[in-house]
Amino acid sequence: MHLEIDSHSSNEEFARVTAAVFMSRMNPTMEELEDVKTAVSEAVTNAVIHGYSDEIGIIYIEARIEGEELIISVRDEGKGILDVEKAMEPMYTTDTTGERSGMGFSFMEAFMDEVEVESKVGCGTCVTMKKRIGREYMNKEQEEKETAEFYG
Repeated sequence: MHLEIDSHSSNEEFARVTAAVFMSRMNPTMEELEDVKTAVSEAVTNAVIHGYSDEIGIIYIEARIEGEELIISVRDEGKGILDVEKAMEPMYTTDTTGERSGMGFSFMEAFMDEVEVESKVGCGTCVTMKKRIGREYMNKEQEEKETAEFYG
């Protein structure tokens, strides 16, 4: 799936719903749906607020399914992040007004299995998130583990 949206905060909900519809073919649980929607929301919000804070730009969202894994990338061509490692620390924010908590990346990491952030100042940021989806996969994995333990 390829989606391009303007960096208006009102488009964040559209991005969340689109991601949920895309992943519905994987038969996710409600919890998995909410996790992905929250992570996408945080990534898009970061692009709107930090990437394009003084202008309107394009946010590019790509999603694909590889086996039981959902992979979603949210990319902007905005300001970029000077220090990605620092930006990913909980409570870190560049907001001087006190309106932002600095928890966006922490939420993404909490709700997804893997989060990778690539950024270059003046060129933009790409957040790639991965999550394994589906009860069947988890049950099969547990069954294989128990079988292996039984037979030693």
